[in-house]
Amino acid sequence: MEKRLLVLAAFIGMVSLMFAFRSGQGNAQNSIIQGGITGKVSPPDGGISVWAASTTDTVRGLINSVGSFSLQVKPGTYRLFIDAKEPFKDVTLENLEVKDQVLDVGEIVLQ
Repeated sequence: MEKRLLVLAAFIGMVSLMFAFRSGQGNAQNSIIQGGITGKVSPPDGGISVWAASTTDTVRGLINSVGSFSLQVKPGTYRLFIDAKEPFKDVTLENLEVKDQVLDVGEIVLQ
């Protein structure tokens, strides 16, 4: 459990650092975002937030009351991280290829 928390803390720290650099690159309206990642978490109240990270970009979003989320991202390969509420476990999806359209990852069932 401690190792898992340490890995989670390191990942969140890395994502936060990447996000800090991204926010300093100018107005988001100046960036053309053509792709996205959508999905749904089940149970709907089991997830807190969702992160998508690539080698050059990191985006964070919230999961709404019905479990849905939508992130606008640039085309690329992403790792999707679902931050779950206890007693559920966090979920990571690897190697998600986003092109010039929205990628629907479907329903993610929290364990």
